[in-house]
Formats: sequence, C-alpha cells, structure tokens
Amino acid sequence: MDERTGGTPEACPRVPRWRRNEGARVHGQGDGGSPDPSPVPRLDAARLGAELGARATLVQFSSAFCAPCRATRRVLREVARMVPGVAHVEIDAEARLELVRALGVLKTPTVLVLDADGRVVRRALGQPRKADVVAALGEAV
Repeated sequence: MDERTGGTPEACPRVPRWRRNEGARVHGQGDGGSPDPSPVPRLDAARLGAELGARATLVQFSSAFCAPCRATRRVLREVARMVPGVAHVEIDAEARLELVRALGVLKTPTVLVLDADGRVVRRALGQPRKADVVAALGEAV
C-alpha cells in the first residue's frame, strides 16, 4: 500500500513512456495497448495550423484546465529553442476534435514528435522530462 496515494503502487503517477511509431501506425499508451488499425497520415502545416520545423516538430495536445500541460509547454518550448530546426506546436484538443480522433489522442498532455516530413516517429502521454524529449528528437533528426 502506498501512503502517498492511499492505494497500490499502480495508483502512483507514471513517467511518460515514449512509443516508437512502427509501420506507420500509432500505438496505444496503456498497459496492453493495441495499435490503432488506421495508418497515421503525414501531418502538414495546413493540418496542424502551424509551420513544421525544418528538422522536427514537437506537437503538444493540451486542454484549458490541464496543469501538466503548462509544464509540458515550458519544457517543449525550451527544447525547441535549444535545438536548431525544431518547432513547437501546441494544439487545443477541445477545439481540434477531428485531429484528436484521427491521431488517437486519449488524454492531455500528449506529445508527438514529427520528423521533417511530418511523420509521427514518437509519442508520449503525460509531462515529459527535457532529457526524454531531447532523446526522442534524436530519432526524428
């Protein structure tokens, strides 16, 4: 029993797990998550509503009352400033439900790492650490 949460250790918040996008399909994030049966389309500036980075793009799905979303925004902006050719795009999940559904976003914050061509190469749920974002970018650039 975990005294901090009043429950089992499974009730503790988990560090986001980055998932590789295998075979152009987005994988679920839960334990035993299964691949989404539909292939992930290439995302472009028109679909995102913002320009892609020359080398990679960090796409963050957020919602208005999400505290971890604010912290995630700070981390992703800092990484985008640090790494040349990387852009950060924040999308309001409630305002862009068609994109949320198409990409299988289930909760906020969700972060997608896109390569220069707009393909999803990594994704994570929850607030990522800066070192994890930089490491995930390594696959995209």
